[in-house]
Amino acid sequence: MSNTVLMQGNEACVEGAIAAGMRFFAGYPITPSTEIAECSALRLPQVGGHFIQMEDELSSMAAVIGASVAGVKSMTATSGPGFSLKQENIGYAALAEIPCVIVDVQRSGPSTGLPTSPSQGDVMQARWGTHGDHPVIALSPSTVSETFHLTIRAFNLAEKYRTPVILLMDEIIGHLREGFTFPDPGTLSIENRKVSRNPETLRKPYYLEAGELIPAMAAFGEGARYNITGLVHDDDGFPTSSPETAETLCTRLMEKISQNLSDIVTYEEIMTEDADIVIVCYGGTMRSAMTAVEMAREAGIKVGIFRPVSIWPFPEGPLFALSKRVKQLVVAEHNYGQILLEIQRIVKNNCAISFIGKINGTVITPNEIVDKLKEVN
Repeated sequence: MSNTVLMQGNEACVEGAIAAGMRFFAGYPITPSTEIAECSALRLPQVGGHFIQMEDELSSMAAVIGASVAGVKSMTATSGPGFSLKQENIGYAALAEIPCVIVDVQRSGPSTGLPTSPSQGDVMQARWGTHGDHPVIALSPSTVSETFHLTIRAFNLAEKYRTPVILLMDEIIGHLREGFTFPDPGTLSIENRKVSRNPETLRKPYYLEAGELIPAMAAFGEGARYNITGLVHDDDGFPTSSPETAETLCTRLMEKISQNLSDIVTYEEIMTEDADIVIVCYGGTMRSAMTAVEMAREAGIKVGIFRPVSIWPFPEGPLFALSKRVKQLVVAEHNYGQILLEIQRIVKNNCAISFIGKINGTVITPNEIVDKLKEVN
């Protein structure tokens, strides 16, 4: 018998995290992500996990890193201002290769902005928020059910590639309520980090087997003491100023993502087979776009949707191929054109590109998208 409930997106995030094996959450309340902290505080003790409210966002990220190093799948959640404060330690996790999940339920900004209003203004911050060249994976759900499953995927990717993964939600999906049917746990694919058991390499936290890009990881407290630093480091985890070592390390960090795009990149195409115009959207904006496509089709406009599920890395190849066979792309997002810039870079002159966006805290409506479609048709 199925277990179907009415569930909020933020709640589904917590349930997905627990299903993935998350047993530690550290965070600081911030609208519109606070329900993730509240639900984690309730649910984690029920499954033998731990919740802690930290004094701020920077320390929350530090606690998550520490728990992960101790061998526990860990997560934090925040929104725009808190996401900014976490960036220093997100960069630390990227360089030190600490798997963890950061949920950003985006809200209108800048600064304190409109705390309860929808936005997708953190897209570029998710990619470039921490300084330097660093690997990043960011996923964006469009339904409550997908939030559950993408949270699991976020943990799987973090564990597999030893990297922080960002679940880039928005207020629309975070506070949306939909019917959700819990899947049979036996049907879920759960990945765990590769653990080092070799006593000769336990003290070398970044030792690589021949041909590997991702080192195995040993948990603190399992008999080995090793060094971790936010500085460029050697295989032993100790700082080094060697240009050769720095080149090797930083290149490998990027390549463990760039050489596995076929495993990481995901996207969705809807009714693009005969489309003259394609709406490019993601996250909560997808909801209005779906209705707009139905309305436009009824009016005789051949419209489809291209939705990146992995915002970073972006599905460049599929979008480039699609742009060569359509007349127009209409980019719809709740910001001033962040993914628009990426699409212009990718598509070049293959087809025309138009934009519809909002930064005033209100939702882009289906009628507004249809008006834009009629304008460019």
